[in-house]
Amino acid sequence: MDTTVQTKAVRYPTDARLYHRCRERLVKAARREGVVVKQSYQHVGKRLLLGSSRYAHARQMKRARACTRKLRTQLGRVVREIERQVPEPSEKLAQLLATAHRIYAQQRHDKNKVYSVHEPEVECIAKGKAGKPYEFGNQVSVAVTSRGGWLVGAKSFTGNPYDGHTLAEQIKQVGNMIGDRVGEAHVDMGYRGHDYDGSVTIHVDKRSRGRTARRLWRWMKRRAAVEPSIGHLKNEHRLERNRLKGVEGNAINAVLAAAAMNFHKLLGACWLHFLRALMGICSQFRLMATTTGLLVSCKPI
Repeated sequence: MDTTVQTKAVRYPTDARLYHRCRERLVKAARREGVVVKQSYQHVGKRLLLGSSRYAHARQMKRARACTRKLRTQLGRVVREIERQVPEPSEKLAQLLATAHRIYAQQRHDKNKVYSVHEPEVECIAKGKAGKPYEFGNQVSVAVTSRGGWLVGAKSFTGNPYDGHTLAEQIKQVGNMIGDRVGEAHVDMGYRGHDYDGSVTIHVDKRSRGRTARRLWRWMKRRAAVEPSIGHLKNEHRLERNRLKGVEGNAINAVLAAAAMNFHKLLGACWLHFLRALMGICSQFRLMATTTGLLVSCKPI
């Protein structure tokens, strides 16, 4: 078992972009409900967003921060104007206003920040990768069989839980899929201190063998075989870029990616058996043709 990040189809979040996008969505939703917004800051906001990006690229950070402050002020003005005109907004507009209040109030070092207007459930997850220090999405736990690499579990988690706290739910899902046929589970060192207390024996990987039996040590080293499975899920089966909306979309995309990979492996196995059968039939025909030719050549002239 191992965990990975299912990245969401969102752009890299910056404060200026969040303020600008939230103001655009608010104005559009309010006008759809018949609210007359006196000043939408459509053109001014776009120029400020471009200016903020260009100043930041040129390392003129004071000017970039000034543009970001103006975008934040514009968002606050639009929010207050809509709230004055619509004391009882609809459900969709109320959710947008709540998201706008969170974006307007959040600071740099706050927890549970909003990173996307249309997907406020997105979390910033750091996995320690050199190429990707931070990924924006949600955690997905994956369970793979020790032989064959068949996926028997793919569960999505909201927030950014510790790996050890996902173990119990993942083993429960595996039990629902294949029954009580799991006796041992191998996990990496990120699961140290897990809270699972069940019938399955959990083996946490370690750096040195020590007094571990040689047979068990070989299985613990085989745990790394889950990494290529995660790579195939991301590169070939759309776990890298989740385009389904909401928490339900996260769970559906993880399960469908795992099912697609299993079907792909099953199709490959079927083609292999088909080719083997075809080669066997061809060899039989070749043998029959050779035997027939020998019989013909042995006939008297």
